[in-house]
Formats: sequence, structure tokens, C-alpha cells
Amino acid sequence: MGADGVGRVFLTWKDLSVMVLDRKNGGHLPILRRLTGYAVPGEVLAIMGPSGCGKSTLLDALSGRLSSNTQQTGEILINGCRQTLAFGTSAYVTQDDTLMTTLTVREAVYYSAQLQLPDSMSRAEKKDRAETTIREMGLVDAMDTRIGGWSVKGLSGGQKRRVSICIEILTRPKLLFLDEPTSGLDGAASYHVMNRIAKLVKQDGRTVVAAIHQPSSEVFELFHNLCLLSSGDTVYFGPASSAELFFASNGFPCPTLRNPSDHYLRTINKDFETDIEQGGQGGLGTEEAIDILVKSYESSEFCQQVHQRVSHICQEVRKGSQASFITQILVLIRRSFVNMYRDLGYYWLRLAIYIALCLCVGTIFYDIGSTYGSIQARGSMLMFVASFLTFMAIGGFPSFVEDMKIFGRERLNGHYGVGAFVVGNTFSSIPYLLIISLIPGAIAYYLVGLQRSVDHFAYFALTLFVCMTLVESLMMIVASVVPDFLMGIITGAGIQGVMMLNGGFFRLPDDLPKLFWQYPMYYIAFHKYANQGFYKNEFEGLVFPNNQAGGSATISGEEILRSYWEVEMGYSKWVDLGVLFGMVILYRLMFLGIIKANEKMKPMVRALWASHPSHSSKQVIANPYSKHQKF
Repeated sequence: MGADGVGRVFLTWKDLSVMVLDRKNGGHLPILRRLTGYAVPGEVLAIMGPSGCGKSTLLDALSGRLSSNTQQTGEILINGCRQTLAFGTSAYVTQDDTLMTTLTVREAVYYSAQLQLPDSMSRAEKKDRAETTIREMGLVDAMDTRIGGWSVKGLSGGQKRRVSICIEILTRPKLLFLDEPTSGLDGAASYHVMNRIAKLVKQDGRTVVAAIHQPSSEVFELFHNLCLLSSGDTVYFGPASSAELFFASNGFPCPTLRNPSDHYLRTINKDFETDIEQGGQGGLGTEEAIDILVKSYESSEFCQQVHQRVSHICQEVRKGSQASFITQILVLIRRSFVNMYRDLGYYWLRLAIYIALCLCVGTIFYDIGSTYGSIQARGSMLMFVASFLTFMAIGGFPSFVEDMKIFGRERLNGHYGVGAFVVGNTFSSIPYLLIISLIPGAIAYYLVGLQRSVDHFAYFALTLFVCMTLVESLMMIVASVVPDFLMGIITGAGIQGVMMLNGGFFRLPDDLPKLFWQYPMYYIAFHKYANQGFYKNEFEGLVFPNNQAGGSATISGEEILRSYWEVEMGYSKWVDLGVLFGMVILYRLMFLGIIKANEKMKPMVRALWASHPSHSSKQVIANPYSKHQKF
């Protein structure tokens, strides 16, 4: 799409059905049955119905977001053709407002503008587009207010919803999907949100499809067309203003002064079996009323008009562009850096805990000296730093999960690629991890009285920094696989616990069972390389009195490394550091690979599901919304 969003989108679907696997009986359960409809520029289509009727499923099917355990059949066309929508042509606003709570409205929208808008636009033009979009959604007074979360009171629910919409309409998308845009909002907020959308539709000729549960009468009047569903069947599709006539003609008139949408949903909701009056006579069951309406619609003039309209829609669509890979990385680094700076729980609370822990370590092992007993004490202190201090990185897991949620929403809407996210996330954390490594590390290092030369401390801090980065990379992998907060922390702690156990301290390397624990687990655990690097950095060049009978009066640090700690002395400490750095890169590549694999898994599973003999006669629709993203 061009920068101005020129062009219009006509969306049609014909005989659209969606099934889900029934694992109990081995068959499949229908969610949507042979739906036909359309959404046209300059109009808002509302998809309504009781809970469980298939509203969100229809919206997901039209936007190409169905889960991998579903199958859809039928036909979805864009401007009369089965084609791919380019980036920026469509946008999807989810029901949940997944936003960075530390950013202001201006910052959140401007960062998104830099990510989504093409490099051909100048920074000034992008800033102007962001501010224009904020004004369009009526957020001028809240421009410099932080979005807010658990720690800071920020925007109201309606304002957050409008920020979510702002972010998705920056590219001036011609097709906009809204999933429950009024969910959780009061009547006034719901009206303001939908009224802004209706004005944008009228102003720019956009096509809007909104799944909405139970709008107020004022909000209902903003809809142009209505798709009313019940248990996956179409009860009515046509002009919203004509729905009342359709219900009345079938014996279900809307009572005076009642909200029409309330009346429709009450009539077709079979969750609560009630008597429905028909033509002034009571005693008609809800299921009977639904059956009458569904059959009446199928034979009505409304249904015929829908099929005629669908068959005549055929227009063209223009391709689009977005920011370059380098621009995406730079913007993501800057945005993540700001978020990490403002979020107390991301690094600052952890820094305070690290300082407290290092003060404890420093005072417990204070001025350790060079006695024979200090050999064990030095090893214990260094092991604690390599293992338990880095272990505390799991404290940032809740923030990692929120980052993954935001990435999931923005990735589905094509804001940026997976590679840009991984690189941006990595580099934005480096300054904070350096601070955590230097300040608490210096406290512990110099209070204990380890080798005081600058180069020894530099190696100590650098190794601590790489270990911190490595553990964060490990936890990002866990967050991409186990998005649940509690299970993720347990999983991450368990993995690190196993690595600690066979890292060469609690059980010396030669004493580890060779099968599995020594080969390969000992060489997989990063604690092996961290411990050995720390030990070589500290013990090499030192001399200790020897308390062992029959030996020499002193024992060198090198001999201690070989015989006491069983350290591999065939290579230098810098090789250990290099291995740790290589593991950081490997973990980040694994993180990237897992995300890419998750994206590819959905269509693959669907294809395998469709190739099953019981489904071989069904035609599977290709996803018309797959975006060709830069890596």
C-alpha cells in the first residue's frame, strides 16, 4: 500500500465453513456453517451474536488467524480475487490492549510509526502521521500520559483501546478488523471509541469488520451492515436498520423503547431456554425461534441480495511497503531501552537485589586472605557468582512474557520481522546488564579481596555480563515456548538447577557419572565454562601455604586448578569466555528459530489435518493475509 493508503478493499466470503477437530470421537465439530457475506469500503460491518456463536471465529477466518487445529472451507476473496494483501493493507485490533505500559501515548504511536511506515517518509512526516492519528482518535489531551499498568495509574480503558486502534491505523489500512472493541468499556466510552471509528470510515472510505457482543442503542446506530449469528448459522445479514423489519415479519417485533441489539440477542440466545413470543403468542422455545429465523433468512430477499452483491464485487488492490530491516532494529532498540528504563521490575529491582546479594557475599567472605582455607572459600564465592547470582535473571521473566505478547500482536499485524525483534531485544538490554555486572560485581569482588589488578576485575565483570546475557537468552527461549508466567519460571529454574548441579562444583568433573551427566550434560552446562574461567582468572599467579603433610611448604594456583578443582588447563581463560559468548549467540539463534518454527507450524499442521482421509473431499482455503516480511 502506498503511504497515503490510497485504494479500497472489498471483502467477500461465500459458503464459508469452519470445523475443529473432535479429539474424543475422532471426527470434527462445525463452528461456522456455509456463511456468505461481504464488507465494503465506507461502511462498518458488525458481527453479532450470543457467546459461542462463532463471532471471533468468523473474524479470525476472514483475517487469516485461525488456529492450526481448525479447517476452513469455502471461498474468501479480496476485491473479487483470491490474492495476498500487502503489508499495511489490513490491520487487526485484538480484544486485549497489549501495550508497553511505560510509554506515553505519543511515544507508543510514534515508535510504531517508525516501525511500520516506509523509509521513503522522513522522520518529520512519520511524526506528523503519528500526531494526526492521535488527534483522529481524540487522544490529544492524553498525548504525554503514560499508558500505565500495575505500578502506575495511566489511561482509562477507553483511551487504551483507542491507542491500540491508533497503532494499527498508522499505515492507513484499507481493511480493519476489530475484535470486541467495546469489551470492558462503559456505555460512554464504547460510544466514543466506535464513533471515532465511524468517522474515520466515512472520511477515508475504509472497510471495517467488528465482532461485537452487545452494543448500546447509540453504538448500534453507527453500524451500516449487520451479520447476526447463532450457533454458527446466519440468522440475518443485511443493513442494520432493516434487521428490525426482518424480525417483525417473522413474528418477533422489537418492543417499544427496547434496545434492538438486546432484543435480537435475547431472541437467538439458546443458552437460557425461555419462552419467546411470536406474533403475540407465547410458548415458543428459543431453538424453535432460531430455526424459524434461520430458514426464513435463507429464503428471504436479504439472502438473495447478499449473494448477488458478493458475485458482483471485483476491484483491484495496490501493494505496500514498510520500514527497512535496519530501521526496524534501531527503533526496537530505542523503544525497548525506554521501556526497560521506566519499568522498575525489568532491571532496577533486580539491580537492587544484586547489590544486596553482593553485599552479603562481600561481608561473608570479607578480606578472604591467602590461607590454605581460602582456597575452598574462593571457589565457593566464585561459584555463587557464576550460578546463583546469574540465576536471579529469572526475576525478569514476567517482563519477558509481556514482551512476547506485544511481539505476538505486532508480528501478526506485520509491524516488523522476527530477526529485527531478536536483534533489537538483545542490544537494548546490553547497557543494563553491564550496569548489573559492574556495580554489584565490583562490590563483591573488592570486598572479598580477590586479585586487585584491573585486568583481573575486567575479566570477572565481563564473564559475569556474558553469563547474565546467556541466562536472559535462555529465559527468552522459555518465554517463547512456555508463555505461562508460573510454569515459565518453574521451567527456567529447573533448567538452570540441572546445569548448576553438574557444572563442576558440587561434584568434581572426574566424579560425574560419565553416561549422560559428564557426556554430554557437563559440556552443555554454561556453568562449566563460567566456573573454570573464574577459577583460572583468580588462582593463576597466586601461591598458598600447603597444609598437607609430606608436601612442599607452598602450593601454586595452577596446581590447585589441576588437582583441587580439576580444571582443564589445556587452554586459557579467554577460551572459556569465548565459549560462553558463543553460547549466547547460539541461544539467541535458537530463540529466533523457535519463533520462526511456531509461525510455520500453523499452516503445516492445517495442511496435514486437511490431508487426512476423512477430510480429503474438503477444499482448504489458502490464507489470503500472509505477509511477506523481511527476515
